Amino acid sequence: MAALISRVGKRLRRIIQRPGSVELTRYEALLPAVEKLEPELEKLSDEELTERAGKLRETLKDTAFGDDQLIEVCALGREAARRALGERAFDVQVLGTMGLLTKHVVQMETGEGKTLAGALAAAGYAIRGKRVHVVTVNDYLARRDAEWMGPVYALLGVSVGWVEPAHSREERKVAYAKDVTYGAVAEIGFDVLRDRLVTSVDDLVQPAPEVAIVDEADSVLVDEARVPLVMAGSIDHTDADEEVAKVVRRLRLNLHYETDSEGRNAWLTDAGASVVAKSLGLEVDDLYGETASDRLPAVNVALHAHALLTRDVDYLVRDGKVQLINAARGRVAELQRWPDGLQAAVEAKEQVTATDRGEILDSITVQALLARYPEVAGMTGTAVAVAEQLREFYELEVAVIPPNTPNIREDLEDRIFASPSQKLRAIEEEIRTVHETGRPILVGTQDVAESEELAEKLAKVDLECVVLNARNDAEEAAIIAEAGKKGAVTVSTQMAGRGTDIRLGGTDGATRDEVVELGGLHVIGTARYPSSRLDGQLRGRSGRQGDPGSAIFFASLNDELVLSNAPDVPEGIVDDEETGEIVDNAALRQLNHAQRVAEGVDLEIHRNTWRYTRLIERQRRDLLVHRDKVLRTAYAAEQLEKAHPEKFGELKEKLDDQEKLEQMCREVLLFHIDQLWSDHLAYLTDVRESIHLRALARETPLDEFHRAAIPEFHKIINEANSRAAKTLEEAELTDEGIDLGEAGVRRANTTWTYLVHDNPFDSDFEQTIKKVRSMIKRK
Repeated sequence: MAALISRVGKRLRRIIQRPGSVELTRYEALLPAVEKLEPELEKLSDEELTERAGKLRETLKDTAFGDDQLIEVCALGREAARRALGERAFDVQVLGTMGLLTKHVVQMETGEGKTLAGALAAAGYAIRGKRVHVVTVNDYLARRDAEWMGPVYALLGVSVGWVEPAHSREERKVAYAKDVTYGAVAEIGFDVLRDRLVTSVDDLVQPAPEVAIVDEADSVLVDEARVPLVMAGSIDHTDADEEVAKVVRRLRLNLHYETDSEGRNAWLTDAGASVVAKSLGLEVDDLYGETASDRLPAVNVALHAHALLTRDVDYLVRDGKVQLINAARGRVAELQRWPDGLQAAVEAKEQVTATDRGEILDSITVQALLARYPEVAGMTGTAVAVAEQLREFYELEVAVIPPNTPNIREDLEDRIFASPSQKLRAIEEEIRTVHETGRPILVGTQDVAESEELAEKLAKVDLECVVLNARNDAEEAAIIAEAGKKGAVTVSTQMAGRGTDIRLGGTDGATRDEVVELGGLHVIGTARYPSSRLDGQLRGRSGRQGDPGSAIFFASLNDELVLSNAPDVPEGIVDDEETGEIVDNAALRQLNHAQRVAEGVDLEIHRNTWRYTRLIERQRRDLLVHRDKVLRTAYAAEQLEKAHPEKFGELKEKLDDQEKLEQMCREVLLFHIDQLWSDHLAYLTDVRESIHLRALARETPLDEFHRAAIPEFHKIINEANSRAAKTLEEAELTDEGIDLGEAGVRRANTTWTYLVHDNPFDSDFEQTIKKVRSMIKRK
């Protein structure tokens, strides 16, 4: 009875302390059995260890993990890690491995060894006969972790590879053929998109998806879930972008154009419209008329680039090119662009060489990408805060793994100031005071511009620091590794997904004891992030594996977070006349409220985006089944023979090679399928942009979207067959069959990939409706 009460009490405490978390009792009960196997496994040679893993593979093939199998896998993994890395996995890492093998998102604090736990779980799935993709947040971590964990996999008889942007198609095929493949989420997604455009089975690089283990799972599955990965094909750019950019560059805020309080939209005033129209040789009425239908969108895009996108915050100009910054990670977003002419507009704004514009060939959201995998698990340091979203969108539960050593980090109360300038002075003083003690300091900033501004101010007062941001992210591992040295001051943009621990005393640990004695790493946040999880990830850089440390955030009631999400600050909040510091608890409540609003907005955007993209993904899935049939069978040849038997007979005579004949027919039909799908995506974008107008007529926008989208989709297959037949009918036959170029079957000669932030409720139409409604309310 006492034991029962104890178990119930333990569960209640776990529920109260960690809402939405999985009960660990089952896994904890297996730990003694894992440990009991150690002496037996230690006696085996490397070859015998590999052989034992091979026998388990034969036993486990395509079956679920029972307790005995979990014990064996974890014991084998622990022994392989001890031999290959000189590291015996802690019990908490074994618990994490079990959580991943049973399809949970495991929460493990920074420095607790998620990389090894993920590798042991990936090996376990591979031993079970599954192909595993370990999904990382960037290419650097994919390669690093694959190489680092390679010896562990080798001892377990598991092959491992990785994909990165520099890899050729053949190298990718080799990597995906391994038991375990590491890759950045975007890189894996872009390979999926490329595979959807191939015209030969031999060109496919990815096998069917089976298991995904997601690193930084909250960032990938929640923060980036609604981000579409896009593949575009080139269309020649025009000089019109530069002409419009010159005009827009002369416009002035509040005179020629205005912006909303959230900085998401900009629009011309009457004075601005007059200036623009005159500069383009138009009348004002013509600017908004049908005769200038191509000019107004160009002006709006150029205005967006001019007014809303900031150099060194949203993008860098480096090596004569505009490079996007991934705000969530503080890195350059390699090989990525803005859509809809925005890239060209920013290039014109910065007066750099224009790149080709493009049409969208296909796209997939990160959420839909992960939904392709029958089995998904993940790991991160901050999952409990998004437990409900993980359950709602992925049917995943969170398993909170306790730290190997209790966390003794001191989390200090936020210091809040009336203005950003007063806050900055206080941050400088905090850095100076702590630096004088010799403690290493890590400063987390919001963007590149802020990190460089702070570094300049520190340099002026003889406080030297190392800066880590999108400009030098290639050196990030070396910079982070030394951030724990005595006296080090490191200023960084977003720390999420950096993937490198900060060891006290630096990489060689020479000054570790001294740094521990001084109090460990001191973390300073220059502002609260839009998500409490990002705050937690920055704090988590200190106090690694029971190390001492501390963390403090500075904030202002005029920070972007507050101005955008909770601008109505309660009256009566008083700040110190000299320093501007506010000690009133109402200021902290306002700050917390702004953060909750930001998190709520992001959740609602995620939810609404998924409601729209769910139908698109279903249509894409259905069309891909048909496309795969065309790709792998003689379907295209059969359809064309049925449509035009005589012309098909001529083609057959010319080629006199059944395989060549089928491939030529295949290329014709696949071209039209892909073109119609691209047109369908463009149509759906137009529909979604305007669908919110239906809300004024008391119709449900989502229902209207479905009514518009479904009939159009059902036309694609028949229309593709019809167009392919017309191509055959009109084509001039040569000894080589059909001249595909002459017949208009021309695929994009260059393609590229990019990410966009998708928000179905952030269109110009929706913003207009909001304004109209607010005016109606005021009247």
